[in-house]
Amino acid sequence: MRVVIADDAVLLREGLIRLLEENGCTVLAAVGDGPSLVKAVAEYRPDVSIVDVRMPPSHTDEGLRAAVEARSRVPGSPILVLSQYVEVEYADDLLADRRGAVGYLLKDRVAEVAEFLNALRQVAGGATVLDPEVVSQLLVRRRRDDPLRALTPREREVLGLMAEGRSNGAIAKKIVVTDGAVEKHVRNIFTKLGLHQDDEQHRRVLAVLTYLQG
Repeated sequence: MRVVIADDAVLLREGLIRLLEENGCTVLAAVGDGPSLVKAVAEYRPDVSIVDVRMPPSHTDEGLRAAVEARSRVPGSPILVLSQYVEVEYADDLLADRRGAVGYLLKDRVAEVAEFLNALRQVAGGATVLDPEVVSQLLVRRRRDDPLRALTPREREVLGLMAEGRSNGAIAKKIVVTDGAVEKHVRNIFTKLGLHQDDEQHRRVLAVLTYLQG
């Protein structure tokens, strides 16, 4: 495998270089900041890049932001994030294109070198490899951000039927309630989704789009 490493911790970076080279990999570049990672990925087109989350200048999320940028410049470029931290927002962005070839492992939870190398090979081959703790935090964020979570089961059912293109009268017949009951559910849906425009048809379209995206 041809590898690019991005980590501002010199000792860890050098340790990764030695580990990878001892296991038959070629390290094309080893850098310590985000812009250098983007440049290296664009120049070398590595089989996989190993990226830390926190790098200069602010030591917050520069590594992940650079990884997202690198993937935008070289679509599908394999990225394995190796960090002590879970940065959910940019992890979501990294996974958003659904191309695969993405990994996110926590340094403290990598128990064996063989396990790490296997994850690296999987990401280079196009797979997605996520630490269970990363998955857990991503799911918590999505539940928290889901605008549909405020809806009752009946309101979700009504919204699902709206997404099928049914009128309020057709929905009433389907779920065996009055037209007035459906109208009340629809008003509640608009309110809970924050759709306060006067044009009901416009709100209906926006509600359906929210449902489909959810």
